[in-house]
Amino acid sequence: MKRGQTGEGIRQTEEIGRAEELRQDAAEDVCACCRHKSTPREAAEQKKLTSRINRIIGQLNGIRNMIDDNRYCGDILIQIGAVESALQGLGYQVLQEHMETCVVEQVRQGNTAIMTEAVELMKKLK
Repeated sequence: MKRGQTGEGIRQTEEIGRAEELRQDAAEDVCACCRHKSTPREAAEQKKLTSRINRIIGQLNGIRNMIDDNRYCGDILIQIGAVESALQGLGYQVLQEHMETCVVEQVRQGNTAIMTEAVELMKKLK
């Protein structure tokens, strides 16, 4: 027991922890439809995503080379910012596809709880 923490405080902390675990379990259940897409990605979309990932990998390799070459810190930081931006763009592209396919399909099937999961995913991309 932490100093100054009562038995009641510990019980409340444990209950909050259990509630959080239940919430996470519920979110995973909501997203079960998206673990494997019921509607496969179109070939063009798959190609766009793969192309973006390959560009990001190239940028990361460039950063590694810059570090190995002992390049100026500011130049490396600029490239790190570019990679972060590219990853965020990729994330938004996947999110858009998720909203247009997985979420729409689940709402049509009556699962409106999928919206909670979608909002949480948006928060993670900020």
